[in-house]
Amino acid sequence: MTSLNSTALAVLLAVAPASAAVAQIPAQVTPANYVPPLATTSMNRIVQDNAYTQLDFFFKKLATEKEGIVMDGTSPFKSGDKFLPGKVAAGLGHVLLNTPKDDPSLEQKLKDYRAIADMTVGMDNHTWGIYYYIGTLVKLKQAGLLERAVSPATLEKLRKQLDWRTFVTPQWDLISLPTNYYGVAFSIARLRMLMGWEDDSAGKVLLEKMLTHYKKYSGQYGFSDETDGEGRFDRYSILLIAEICERFLETGLQPTDELKGLLRKAADIALNVSNTAGDGFSFGRSLGPYGETALVEILSVSAYLNVLTPEEKQYAYAFSSRVAARYMDFWYDPSMHSLDMWGKGRRTDTYRGKHRILGENFSLLHQLLSTNEMWNEAGFKDVQPKADLQAWLDKNRPQFSMTTFAHGDYDRALAIFRDGKHVVSLNMINGGISQHDNSPYYPLPFAQGIVSGVADSGSAHPQLLPKFTMADGSQLIGAAWIKDIKTVKDGQRYTITYRQDELDKLGKRSPVKDGRIKLQTTYQLEHGLMTRTDVYTPVGAQEVEKVSLEFASFSDQATIKGNTVTFAQGDVTEYSVSGLQQCQSAPTSGSKDFMAPYGAMKTLVTCSTGKLTLKEPLTIKWSIKYQ
Repeated sequence: MTSLNSTALAVLLAVAPASAAVAQIPAQVTPANYVPPLATTSMNRIVQDNAYTQLDFFFKKLATEKEGIVMDGTSPFKSGDKFLPGKVAAGLGHVLLNTPKDDPSLEQKLKDYRAIADMTVGMDNHTWGIYYYIGTLVKLKQAGLLERAVSPATLEKLRKQLDWRTFVTPQWDLISLPTNYYGVAFSIARLRMLMGWEDDSAGKVLLEKMLTHYKKYSGQYGFSDETDGEGRFDRYSILLIAEICERFLETGLQPTDELKGLLRKAADIALNVSNTAGDGFSFGRSLGPYGETALVEILSVSAYLNVLTPEEKQYAYAFSSRVAARYMDFWYDPSMHSLDMWGKGRRTDTYRGKHRILGENFSLLHQLLSTNEMWNEAGFKDVQPKADLQAWLDKNRPQFSMTTFAHGDYDRALAIFRDGKHVVSLNMINGGISQHDNSPYYPLPFAQGIVSGVADSGSAHPQLLPKFTMADGSQLIGAAWIKDIKTVKDGQRYTITYRQDELDKLGKRSPVKDGRIKLQTTYQLEHGLMTRTDVYTPVGAQEVEKVSLEFASFSDQATIKGNTVTFAQGDVTEYSVSGLQQCQSAPTSGSKDFMAPYGAMKTLVTCSTGKLTLKEPLTIKWSIKYQ
C-alpha cells in the first residue's frame, strides 16, 4: 500500500496552491495516516475553487454535445439512468445560482440551461430525479431566474411530471419502493407548494406517513431499518434522520425537538468514526465518496441546528473539510474530468455503475455544495479548519462505543473501536434480502486499509467468515441470525460476543436459517490487534465436505509459515489462523472479486480443511496484527 512520509507530504503541501485541486495521490488505498493536501484549506474555498470548476466543464460539454455526450467511453443519456434529468437540472442550476447577475456570461448560461431543459423534459425522470429537479426550480424562482432559465412550454410539462403522485397511489401507498421514499414524496409535495402548484394538504399527509414509517422501523433506538424488520442497518439507517431534518429546513419547516434528539444519536456515530484522512463509513452498500458525504450531511445539519456543542462544531467542520479535500484529490480524476469510482482498482455497487457517471458527478457535487452552504450558514464560511483534529478525537471521542439498532429475537448493533488513526467498525446486522451474502454486510471489523467488503460480492469469497460446505452440497456461513450481543472491557482490550443458533444457508436472495450448526463468536479488539474466535457446535453428527476461510488483504509481499502470513508492505503486518489444516497465499492479480470501493486488495490468503464428521465443537480462530 502506498504511504506518504512526512517529507513527501511537506513537499506536496508546499507546491499545492491553496485554492486549487492538487495532483492526485497514487491511485491506491488511502493510508490511515494520509492527510489530504487541501486539509488546511477552508471547505468553502475547496468547494468554490474546485466543485464549480467541475460543474462549469459539464455545463459547456452538455451545451455542446447535448444528448450525445460521452464521458470516458460511456454515453450517459443512453444508460437508463432514471434520475439523470433531475441531477442535470440541479448540477447546472448551481452554476446559474453562483453566477453574479451582472456577469456577462449569465445570459448565455441561461440560454444553454433552457436548451438543455427542453432536451431532457421528454426523458424518464423518477423519484430522486424529480426531487432534485423541483428543488432547483424553487431556487431559480426565488432568485428571479426561473422564467429565463426554463421555457413556458417546458415548465408546464414539468409541472405535470415533477409530481409525487408518480410513485404514490391515491391510497397513499408507495408503488414498489422502500418505505424511506415517503421522505422523497414529502419533499416533492412541499416543493410543489412552494412553486404554487398545489396546497399544503398532501405535504401534511406525507409528512405523517414519513414520520410514522421512521418510528415503526427505527424502534426505541432511533435508527431506521432499511427493510421491513429484517434487521438491515447501514449507512442510510444513520443518514436518514439527517435527510429528514434537511427536508424540513429546505421547505420552510423547523425540525421538532424529537427529531433533533434522534439527529444527535446519528451525530455521535458520525463523530465517533471521524478521522484525519477524510474516510467515511466502511460497512454496507453505496460507499466510496457516498460513505464520506453521508457523514458531512449528518454533521452539517447537526451544526446548523445547534445539535452539536460549539467545540464539536469546530472539529466536525474540520473533518468535513477533509472529506471535501479527499473528494478533490482522491475521487476526482482531472484526466477524466470526472470522479472515478470504477477504475484504479475501485469497485462500486451495480446500482452506481459507470453507466451513471454523469449523474454521480452531479449528485456528489450537489451534496458537497449543499453541505458547504449549511456550514457557511452555521458560521464557518472561509474558516480555516482546526489543525489538531486527531488530538481532539483522541481526547473527546470514546475509544470504544456500542450503538444498539434493535433488540429482540435478534440483536443488531454497531461497535466502533478507535485505535489512533484507525477506526474499526463492527456492524452486527442482517443484510436481508439481496444483501445477506454480500461481504459489506458481514459482521466484520471493517477498517480502512485493513478489512473491507467488496460491493455486490456474493458468497463465492466470503471475506473472513468460515464457509462450511456440507455433504449435501449446501453452503453455510455465520452472517445473519445474531443474538445476545455483549461487550466486556479488560484494560485496553474490548471483547464483543454473540451467538447464532442458525447459520445462513447460501443460494437464495434472502437468508435461510439452517440449524445444523450453532455458532458462538468472540471478537477482541486492542491496540494493533483484532482477533475473532468462532466455536461451531454441531446438532448431532454433521457430515462436512470442506471448511474454508478467505482473507483478501490490502497488504503485500507475503511470506507464509504454517498458518501464519506476514506482510512486508501495508497496514496489516501479520494474519494468523488456527483450527484449519492448511493455508496458502497468492496475489489477487487485479481480480474484480477483490476490489474495495477505494482500491484493490493485493493478497488472498485461503485456509481450509477437508472432509470431516463434525461431532464435537470446532474452534476456528484468526487474528490480524496491523500498524
